[in-house]
Amino acid sequence: IRGHFLSHEVRYDLSGQYSTELYASYVQGLLRGELREQEEPFFIYLAFQNVHAPHMVPQRYIDQYASHITDKKEKTFAAMVSAMDEAIGNITETLDEVGLTDNTVVVFSSDNGGNVNCVGHVTSSNYPFRGGKRALYEGGVRSPSFIWAPGILDPGRSRAMIHVTDWLPTFWHMASLGGTIPPNRPIKTLPLDGVDQWLPISQGLPSNRTEFLINIDPKPVACGHRVPHAGIRWGDWKLIIGAGGPPNGWYPAPEVSAEGSCGAPSGGNVTGKPASYIELYNIVLDPSETQNLTKKYPEIVKMLTEKIDGYKATVVAMGNRKKDPASNPANFNNTWMPWMEEEEEEEEGEYTLQRDLWMSGNEITEEDLTGCSLEWGDDINLVEF
Repeated sequence: IRGHFLSHEVRYDLSGQYSTELYASYVQGLLRGELREQEEPFFIYLAFQNVHAPHMVPQRYIDQYASHITDKKEKTFAAMVSAMDEAIGNITETLDEVGLTDNTVVVFSSDNGGNVNCVGHVTSSNYPFRGGKRALYEGGVRSPSFIWAPGILDPGRSRAMIHVTDWLPTFWHMASLGGTIPPNRPIKTLPLDGVDQWLPISQGLPSNRTEFLINIDPKPVACGHRVPHAGIRWGDWKLIIGAGGPPNGWYPAPEVSAEGSCGAPSGGNVTGKPASYIELYNIVLDPSETQNLTKKYPEIVKMLTEKIDGYKATVVAMGNRKKDPASNPANFNNTWMPWMEEEEEEEEGEYTLQRDLWMSGNEITEEDLTGCSLEWGDDINLVEF
């Protein structure tokens, strides 16, 4: 909603309130207030902090699981899901209360697959998909969404290729009823990465896209890939260059003992060493990514590598900055705050997919690995292409 924020100032007076409940209550207030009578379409982006770490939740939610979950951390994680579920339910009930349900579209979406490898002890499973959060495999990038629109959509399911960037033009289409009412003007921005997917969603038509870039990342990530990597999906195919993970394995539903030890992955490895420098999968025939087809289809590898190079030519310089002790929240009443008057620009070297850069100068420190269950081991065997 344009111009609506809890505050532009830090609200220390809200200390002690659970953010999930606070955000939901604020949205309910807007729906009962000015949005109830507003004739123009409105848009609300609500980003709950559940179920991200740190894992915290009011005790009343934990008490719901007292009889059947013994592990404290697993119990807290489940309670955080319940708190989010209740908050969403409170919002949808308010839509009913003010008579907006039949004219509102609610989209629930996530940003990545579940976190595996027992990071922070609490783990999840994306099985039968491979890997998890931080990986380029399907367990890391395939994320389910659902749309709740009782007065607009009939129940159904779509398996169309849809990327998160598609939501903007899709929402624009919905708000203008396909351009028949204001805002029926084109979106005046630079060219968008997203495409309108309303017809594939609402009528089951084929997707309006045939490819999407998964990632181009020249820097290593703590608990993630050790070497620069890139990935692209085109039609039925996915190409990964550099490292698809970690996590690299297949993780069935975790078995957590009383001591809180996690079950081992099925296949793959958790050391950060990818199976190959180049990986090609047919995602439709092999959604679990078990058969690397690089040797069988070299022409597809070449074509998709060229596509990645095309995307690479359009990337902007990364905004990563070195750690600065002056940014410590302890210096600002334990609050994340801007700490520099003017930010000095750092020069970024040209990013290339050549072998020399992929193996040079990108090291992760022991400090970066704090809290990770991964171990970095053998060198990676690269192959030319």
